[in-house]
Amino acid sequence: MSMKRLARLRRSLEELFPERHLYIRSGGAMKGFVLTPGKQMAAAGGVAVCALWMGVATAAMIMNAFALTTGDREVARTEAKYERWIADRQARLNSAMAQLDASDGSIGAVAATVEKRHAALALLLTDLKDQPGAAEALTPAISRALAAPDANPLHRVEMVRISQEQLLDAADSYAKSRADRLRLAFRLAGLTPSTYIPAGSALGGPLIEAKDPRALAAVLDVDEDFAERVQHTAEGLSEARALNTALDRLPLAHPTENTPRSSGFGVRFDPFTGRPAFHSGLDFAGGFMTPIQATGPGVVSFTGVRSGYGNTIEIDHGGGLKTRYAHLQGIAVRIGQRVAVGQRIGAMGSTGRSTGPHLHYEVWVDGRPQNPDRFVRAGEYVLQGS
Repeated sequence: MSMKRLARLRRSLEELFPERHLYIRSGGAMKGFVLTPGKQMAAAGGVAVCALWMGVATAAMIMNAFALTTGDREVARTEAKYERWIADRQARLNSAMAQLDASDGSIGAVAATVEKRHAALALLLTDLKDQPGAAEALTPAISRALAAPDANPLHRVEMVRISQEQLLDAADSYAKSRADRLRLAFRLAGLTPSTYIPAGSALGGPLIEAKDPRALAAVLDVDEDFAERVQHTAEGLSEARALNTALDRLPLAHPTENTPRSSGFGVRFDPFTGRPAFHSGLDFAGGFMTPIQATGPGVVSFTGVRSGYGNTIEIDHGGGLKTRYAHLQGIAVRIGQRVAVGQRIGAMGSTGRSTGPHLHYEVWVDGRPQNPDRFVRAGEYVLQGS
C-alpha cells in the first residue's frame, strides 16, 4: 500500500510540476533551458520558506508593537498617578502657605489647626497601642515630623501639619495591610472570618460612632476632609482589632514543643492492619511525659478514656471549634476548667491504640474533623507578621 501511495504522490507532483522548456533569444542566438519537476519543486519550496519567514517576521513585529503599546499605557498610568499625588500634595502646601500669607505672618491660626488635628490623631493612635507592627509602621512618619530643618517658624508649623497627614496615611496603610493579613490567616485555616467575628464588633470607639464625617468634623473641630480620613482609618483599625481578637480565640498554637510530626492528616496505612485507613489528626512523636499544651483558649469539655484514643482531653474553643489530645500518659486538667493558650494540660504517652509514645492531635469544626496542619500553619503565619 505504501508503494502505491508513493507512486500516486509522485504522479500528482509530476502533473503539478510538468517538465517545462524555457527559450531565451539573445544577440541572434537562441538558448534553451529545461525546468525539470525537481527544479520546479525546489524553487516552489524556496518561495514557500521565504513566504513563511516573512509571515512570522510580520506577526512578530505586530505583536511587539502591541506589547510596546501596552507597556507605554502602563507607564503613562503610573506617571499620571504620581503626578496626581504630587499635584495634590503641592495643592495642600500652596493652600496652607496662602493661609499663612493671609494671616500677615501670624502663626496663631495655623498653630490652632495643627493642635486640633494633633488631638484627633492622639485619639486615633490610642487604638494602635500594643498592635503588632504598628510602631515599626509609624516610626518613619513620626521621625519626619520631628526632623523639620527649616528655621522659619511658619514653615516649620506647616511641615508639622504635612507630617500629620503623612502619619495618617501611614496609619491607614498599616490598618489595611494588618486586616488583610489577618483575613488571610483565617482562610489558611479554612475558616470564614465573618463567622467568628460577632456582629457589630468590628466597629466602635468615639471616632467612628458618628457615621457622618461632617458630624465628626464638628466634634473634633477639624476640617471635614481630615475628619473623613481619620474616620476611615479608625474603621480599618477597629476591623483589624476585631479580627485579631477573633484569631486569639482560635487553636493556632503548637500542641508540643520541639517534637517532630510522625503522621499527617488523611489516608495512610494503618500500623496495626497494614491497610489504608483514614487518619483524622496529626501525630507528634516524643518521649514519655513530654508536656502537652493547649493550642488555644477554651474550656475543658472532656477528660478520660475514649475507645482507641486512650487517655484523652477535649477542649471547647467556642464557635463550633474543638481540639482533642489523645494517647496521653497523664492528664493535668479537669472538666469545666478554663485554659489559656500554651497552658500545660497533660503529658505524652502511649495509651489506647498506639504503637509508641506520641500525641494524636485533632481539630474539629462543627462536628467534623479538619486538617490540624492548616491551623498550625495559620498560627505560624500570624506570628511572622507580629
